Amino acid sequence: MQQLLTWHPLLLAFLATLFTWFLTFLGAMMVCFFKKVNTNFLDIMLGFGAGVMIAASFWSLLAPAIELSIQLHMSAWILPSIGFITGGLFVIIADKFLDKIIVTQQQGNPSKKRSILLVLAVTLHNIPEGLAVGVAFGGLFADATMATLIGAMMLALGIGLQNFPEGAAVSLPLRREGYSIKKSLFYGQLSGIVEPISGVLGCLAAISIQTILPFLLAFSAGAMICVVSSELIPEACRNHKNLASFGVMIGFVIMMILDVALG
Repeated sequence: MQQLLTWHPLLLAFLATLFTWFLTFLGAMMVCFFKKVNTNFLDIMLGFGAGVMIAASFWSLLAPAIELSIQLHMSAWILPSIGFITGGLFVIIADKFLDKIIVTQQQGNPSKKRSILLVLAVTLHNIPEGLAVGVAFGGLFADATMATLIGAMMLALGIGLQNFPEGAAVSLPLRREGYSIKKSLFYGQLSGIVEPISGVLGCLAAISIQTILPFLLAFSAGAMICVVSSELIPEACRNHKNLASFGVMIGFVIMMILDVALG
């Protein structure tokens, strides 16, 4: 593990977001074996991923943003607060933009357009997730410690775990609408391919402009919290809220233990 600290943050960010895409691909592969995946399993996994992401949003993104602001002799709360709110607004505005597209496209052939919008919806909210992982690994450029590395890796793990049911959530409905297994699998994994791209861009921005790193870290935290609160937790609680809540708590506690123990 110590050896990873010698690797360039950009490479680590790319590999981590490649991992999150791979779990999307594995989730999409469920279409090859099942027509329907057990909802209990999906709800627990979504909840667990949400819990990890909530904890990581603070310990791996927001807290380092505050500490870095102090090190850079800036206000400890102004830039992190602005970044956090901006990240949330980014997700909200992107969601509103998607809603407008859906309303516009409601009048034509509903089946095909619904399929396209399903892929677009998942793809759109994967962008801030990739950015968050990239920025977290970009933080290694300023603070190359094991705690920073573990925090970034756990954030990638949390995002990857909730990407698994997302891949299935795209490929399985496409299959039910008449798409071939190959096409359903292709579109299912395609929704996660933006994460390596946005991850590399986020890491590059964090490395290139150190003074805005606190803003970028807080931006990613705000985006994460917004995605979790508006998408993941409501989706996980739709069928089995107790299982989902248990998953959230376990994910949060595991992330907290790892971060505190290694910090």
